[in-house]
Amino acid sequence: MFLTITRTFKEAIKNFIRNGWLSIATVSILIMLLYILSVFFIITSIVNDVLKETQDKVDISISFQSDISEQSILEVKNELEKFSEIKSVTYVSKEQALENFKKSSTLRPIILQTLDVLGSNPLLNALVIKANDVNQYQLISEYIKKAPFNNKVSRTNYDEHKDAINKLNYIIAVIKKIGTALGLFFTIISLLITFNAIRITIYTHKQEVEIMRLVGASNSFIRMPFIFEGVIYGVVSSIFSMLILFISIKFITPYVSSVVPTSNLVGFYLSNFWSLLGGQILLGSLLGVIGSIIAMQKYLKV
Repeated sequence: MFLTITRTFKEAIKNFIRNGWLSIATVSILIMLLYILSVFFIITSIVNDVLKETQDKVDISISFQSDISEQSILEVKNELEKFSEIKSVTYVSKEQALENFKKSSTLRPIILQTLDVLGSNPLLNALVIKANDVNQYQLISEYIKKAPFNNKVSRTNYDEHKDAINKLNYIIAVIKKIGTALGLFFTIISLLITFNAIRITIYTHKQEVEIMRLVGASNSFIRMPFIFEGVIYGVVSSIFSMLILFISIKFITPYVSSVVPTSNLVGFYLSNFWSLLGGQILLGSLLGVIGSIIAMQKYLKV
């Protein structure tokens, strides 16, 4: 068995080298497809990180009436924390809220002067709620409106954030749909390209296949060189694709960082190098093998 695998693998390498320009053309196209898929994966990951960071900043707050004690508010906090949709509930006293407001109003001295003139804190004690998913804020808001403690609530800011939350939900949904559609599209294209390349290879070796049949070679022995050839296409394409990807990332990083300051493409590439390489080799080899199998079933008829 080991001898058979060794011989067929050597035959696959010979076919790969003898095919010359056909191998170069096939590998070049696979490099392009794997590169595009990798770029899309990186872009999607960065966008998801940005969206996640945006999601973490989204919350709704419940401001309580001024005569409601802190103990009562903490009881409401404990009740809300029991819900699986809620990630966290933070109590913000009116003193802390005023301090936060002053820090965020450094460029608005008129507002700060007005607060000094008032001589009192106009803000209210509040609970800041973060949901596990942005889709759950609507449900949480509806519960608060119907909850027994609603008569203690002065106002909630969900309606103010509703449009922003809905837009965020829409963006996330669109990105998922685009990612799924493009992934499927490029996978089909890759299969077609590999299929055609292997089909041409099989056609050029048609006489050799017929001779192997006549001398009694098994079906697996005839198929294996072409399967290994598909794997070689995938491995070689993956290595070159990763190299081109690294060069591209080094080149565009300064421009991307100026637009998205939180992104570090080189760091992302290095930290995910083995995952990217392994994924490309696996995908490239899988596409090569599937393309080989489809081509052989249709044209070899062994």
